[in-house]
Amino acid sequence: MSALLWALVALPLTVGTLLAVVGRPADRYAPAAAVGTAVAALGLAVAVAFEHPGVEAPLLEGLPAGLAVDGLSGLMVVTVTAVTAAVLLFSVADLGPGEARARFFGLMLLFSGAMLTTVTATTLPVLLMAWEVMGATSWALIGYWWRDPERADAANTAFLTTRAADLGLYLAAGAALASGQVGSLALDELPDAPGAWSAVITAGVIAAAFGKSAQLPFSFWLSRAMQGPSAVSALLHSATMVVAGAYLLLRLEPLLAQSGWGGPVVAWTGAVTAVALGLVAVAQTDLKQLLAASTCAQIGFMVLAAGAGAVTGGTLQLIAHAAAKSLAFLVAGAWLTALGTKALPVLCGAARRHRTAGITFSVAALTLAGVPPLALWAAKDVLLAGALEDNTALYLVGLAGAVISAIYSAKALWFVWQPASVPDDHEEPLPYATRLPLTTLAVACAALTVTSFPPVRDAVERVLSDEAQLSPYVWEFALSGALAVAVSAVIWLRGPQLLTLPGGITALASEWLRLEPAARVLLVRPVLSLADTLAAFDDRVLDRAVEGTARGSVWLARWTNAQLERLVDGTVEAVAGGARALGRLARRPQTGQLHQYLAQAVAAFTVLAVVLVLMR
Repeated sequence: MSALLWALVALPLTVGTLLAVVGRPADRYAPAAAVGTAVAALGLAVAVAFEHPGVEAPLLEGLPAGLAVDGLSGLMVVTVTAVTAAVLLFSVADLGPGEARARFFGLMLLFSGAMLTTVTATTLPVLLMAWEVMGATSWALIGYWWRDPERADAANTAFLTTRAADLGLYLAAGAALASGQVGSLALDELPDAPGAWSAVITAGVIAAAFGKSAQLPFSFWLSRAMQGPSAVSALLHSATMVVAGAYLLLRLEPLLAQSGWGGPVVAWTGAVTAVALGLVAVAQTDLKQLLAASTCAQIGFMVLAAGAGAVTGGTLQLIAHAAAKSLAFLVAGAWLTALGTKALPVLCGAARRHRTAGITFSVAALTLAGVPPLALWAAKDVLLAGALEDNTALYLVGLAGAVISAIYSAKALWFVWQPASVPDDHEEPLPYATRLPLTTLAVACAALTVTSFPPVRDAVERVLSDEAQLSPYVWEFALSGALAVAVSAVIWLRGPQLLTLPGGITALASEWLRLEPAARVLLVRPVLSLADTLAAFDDRVLDRAVEGTARGSVWLARWTNAQLERLVDGTVEAVAGGARALGRLARRPQTGQLHQYLAQAVAAFTVLAVVLVLMR
């Protein structure tokens, strides 16, 4: 079975790379190749989910590369591959033949393969590599129409925001190595880190997870990510990148619990995000922006579950949300293609004109609203049961977030089912390749409800952990379901006029709490100012110092040439002149006449004799 696990991650990565590299010549064959690869990956995912294989290969000294499928990752690989297959099948009809299809489908497969590697990684090095590939491919997909400066800027904002938070994983890996207790960097060993190192690892993991899953204060990047194709939003928001952070927190729930403070921080951040970004969704008049804000809010429930130790509830929420959110984004994309708009007031009557899209969107919206008997109704109660056991206030905030979910979901439904100003009630059938994934995902939104009730929930608990999770009481199911139905009914009957709030609050919520301007003021501008200051210091101080040193060296060389060279030349010439003079003097006795040589010898011996006499 280890070969199947290697094939599960290698197949989409290999085919995706080939399609992206070959480019336009492969446009004709890219859709079929991508859908076939996604379906094959789904089959492999189902196989490994039952067998739970594990593989390991050498990477660095003492740091092996490990992949494994257990209970949590088994559910995740099936969810990721199923949603990927549905989204790619929808994209066959949604993405026009004039587009760069090979690049699109190749990047989508790479994106999916990176997510599969992320959820099956057992060591931090492998997780980090997959995490980086996922971030890079998300940047390329959000900026797919890169010739539009606004879309390119949106891709850069999303990439830089998540990359800044991703530094937390590198911090965690460094702390794990420094602690000496987790030398292999295995994820399961991270809770064993001692003392302060454990706190650093926990903080790094939390920061990276919050950034990837667009939790407060990083939520704003998800708004900018709406500039990408609708199929990208459907995959990114449902089962891949945005839920990767929530998955990591669910995976490392023992680390949060061991730290003592990580669990409460994570739980309350998730709860506050569910409420705050739910209100942001209520204030939106753009359907894709509404769905983006609702993604932050719904993932907030998964983060809350990880902090409260309700891993089963968080996992069920993740799976049900993947089906509902991918369905909602795909329908929004179909309407954008058919009607050329995503503004809610202009979409009035869209559900009437496209009945298949309207009915399936209604299923997705009611699922997000928590209306029974759809999947998110029960899944949310399973995770809130853990919150209730942990902290009553946390449960009440989570329940408030669930009520807000019903408000924005009912608002979206009200607009798309309202009669259009110009009636046009005839159905415009969608292509079969588009209808099939929509219908399948709508069925999944209803069918997944059984996973939140015994005996299926008990089986999921056994797969995820040996520890029994708290089960919600009947009154919890009844309370949340009644609130969702009541709120949805009121909005449907009275219209969104009930949602009118003071202008300042509405403006703040519609602008995503002005998180991006705040980030620019608090982070971007100081960093740019520091960069400008360092550049000025470099130009005015370092460059001038280097230039001054160079000028001083040149002046010293010239002075040396002017002063010392004359002294050296004079000394050399004096030595040469003295040598020549001595040579002339030495040549004078050499006359060639024998009697002069005899006289010189006599004189020399005479002097020598005198000297000897005097010395005695």
